[in-house]
Amino acid sequence: MRGAKVKIHTPDEIAMSRAAGKLAAAVLDMITPHVKPGVSTEDLDKLCHDYIVNELQAIPANIGYHGFPKTICASVNHVVCHGIPSTTKILKKGDIVNIDVAVIKDGWFGDTSRMYFAGEPNPQARRLVNTTYEALRAGIMQVRPGATLGDVGHAIQSIAHRDGFSVVREYCGHGIGKIYHDEPQVLHYGKRGEGLRLEEGMIFTIEPMINAGKRGVKELQDGWTVVTQDHSLSAQWEHMVVVTANGFEVLTPWPDGTGSYEAIA
Repeated sequence: MRGAKVKIHTPDEIAMSRAAGKLAAAVLDMITPHVKPGVSTEDLDKLCHDYIVNELQAIPANIGYHGFPKTICASVNHVVCHGIPSTTKILKKGDIVNIDVAVIKDGWFGDTSRMYFAGEPNPQARRLVNTTYEALRAGIMQVRPGATLGDVGHAIQSIAHRDGFSVVREYCGHGIGKIYHDEPQVLHYGKRGEGLRLEEGMIFTIEPMINAGKRGVKELQDGWTVVTQDHSLSAQWEHMVVVTANGFEVLTPWPDGTGSYEAIA
């Protein structure tokens, strides 16, 4: 990653990215009470679409992106990422689901995801979701000028392995701004001191995918849905962050706060 060309954003550009990020986070806040047993992922997708277009006056970024057909990715249980919403996918009691949404506002992209419980999950599922959030937080806390992306990945990997979980390596975080997926690639594993050295003004996502079982994944025939090879549960959280003069700022803060999850500060 040392040779990657990574954009350094101005304060005005960061403000535009911040505005887009907050809108994306607002979508996930809006959908929270609707994630419950008996609801289809298609129902959730339509709610998010209509809210983005009608309430936020923004553009759903995922529709048509490399042919993706829906507004959100809805990844349930053993689906690692890129789950396509469907009328036939009905949430059941105890399911865990990641909802990943991206919006475009005034040409700038906001991208974020959260985990949800449809009813009460089993203890392993709750532990996986909590550990994955802790890993996200640990990775974000490494962000500062002079740190490296290896520091970020190592922090994430350490938390996952501590609890006996594995880190998906095929998918990673990414630079974002006026381009949806840009440099740098943000791996969720690594060694301290290695990789791109961070500079003030860099904007990127951190979005670890953690499996309860082995790290192997496979893509289904629809060309999008990625599942665990061993059918174990998978969890993911995602935030956009900008490197500031003395640390970081989360550009996709939750409007309702972090609730029972530890604040990222």
